[in-house]
Amino acid sequence: MTEILERATPPATKAPKRKYPYYVINPCETDRVERFLEAFAAILTYSNYRPVLDQYSSASAKCSRCTATCPVFEVTGDPRDIPCYRTNLLLKTYKRHFTIRGWFQAKLTGEPGLTDADIDEMAELFYRCTACRRCRTECPLGIDHALMTHLGRWILSELRIVPKGLEISVIEQLHGKSGNTSAILPHTLVDTLEFLEEEIEEMLGLKMKFPVDQMDREYVFFPAVSDFLMEPETLMGNLATIYAAGGNDDWTIGTGYFDGINYGLFYSDHVLERVIQKVVAETTRLRGRKILIGECGHASRSAHDFVPVFGGDKNYPVVNIMEYTHQMLEAGRLDLDPTVVTERVTYHDPCNIARSGWIVDQPREILRAFCPNFVEMQPHGTANYCCGGGGGTVSVDEIHDFRMEIAGKKKADQIRATGAKYVVTPCANCKKQLRELVEHYKLDAEIVGLHDLILKAIRIPGMKRMQEGGQEGAA
Repeated sequence: MTEILERATPPATKAPKRKYPYYVINPCETDRVERFLEAFAAILTYSNYRPVLDQYSSASAKCSRCTATCPVFEVTGDPRDIPCYRTNLLLKTYKRHFTIRGWFQAKLTGEPGLTDADIDEMAELFYRCTACRRCRTECPLGIDHALMTHLGRWILSELRIVPKGLEISVIEQLHGKSGNTSAILPHTLVDTLEFLEEEIEEMLGLKMKFPVDQMDREYVFFPAVSDFLMEPETLMGNLATIYAAGGNDDWTIGTGYFDGINYGLFYSDHVLERVIQKVVAETTRLRGRKILIGECGHASRSAHDFVPVFGGDKNYPVVNIMEYTHQMLEAGRLDLDPTVVTERVTYHDPCNIARSGWIVDQPREILRAFCPNFVEMQPHGTANYCCGGGGGTVSVDEIHDFRMEIAGKKKADQIRATGAKYVVTPCANCKKQLRELVEHYKLDAEIVGLHDLILKAIRIPGMKRMQEGGQEGAA
């Protein structure tokens, strides 16, 4: 298992260069069928995917009812984009090579096994899926097509067939000097937090501190590390919310590890487990009691669903920052001014936290508390459309046209129909994708985080907010 799952360098044997549909790093060019089956066999041996595959294989996963909900198929109408077509690519291989019935049937009928052409098709189609799980809500047999996409990607990754945007980030996170996907060093983190403290003091007239490396706190905070570079208003909104709620002694950010991003969720349980263990180890080092995840859908789901799986005996409760904020609002510990954000506001549900029904109502209740012109997308909540960059595809810049014209088209139509000035999306990946959609379709909307708007409207005793024209007004 170790030899197969560790990133072994493919042999130097020369072979015809293949044209991969997505840019990958040093892909396997020889003995691909054998390597694919070896990786599949190892995963079946050392994981619990076999019972799921047995169940799905015994069902007739060909009814195509999932076409009614797949945002990609709705745009293309291509039969290869039907979720159960893609799933059957993997199920067919499993039944043919890893079940007794399939082995005997092949002996009797001469049914061919896995081919290079099959691998090429999987390499393309598994990365045309945004893993939004919308199709699962329609499947009468309960087949999780996104799970099959994940498994297929994991097997392909053992042949080094991985989009370079994912692989490079993971290499830095697991083996790089920084240990995180944005290559931010600890001293850079501290400098950034000090700069944001100065910004928020200038904005609100209050001195607030991001607690760093504090021991025995209730929460250890892990946002998407890209927030430290690209979403300062979100982080300042996080700080202002916790400060206003009187909880600044309840949380900390660790310099040992501070990245909530976990790209293993998109393509490899092997990577997923190792990143979860880094989060757990940092929480343990700081003697924290809970894991607090920032505004990031996949970071939240990765921790929430897989700390209990891969965390060993350190099964820390996982809380999303919106759950914390909602709790503080309900407790009367937050004061939000309903006269500040008067523009039309809508909310995009990140698939990773909404599809299961985990975080749906909380952000809406927060927004309705201070946004008098809040409108819903249709559909929304657990039925909402993916942003078009889910499943890690937002990190693959080489498929920008696919993300804009196909995967994200339904979401662009939703945003346009609301007429909203602010589109709130509490997810780092969704923010990147939606901003590109807004630019591509020339939509009159601004993509923001939930805590970006909270920062605009929050009222704290003793606060002085800088008004337009440079005038200071008491809150």
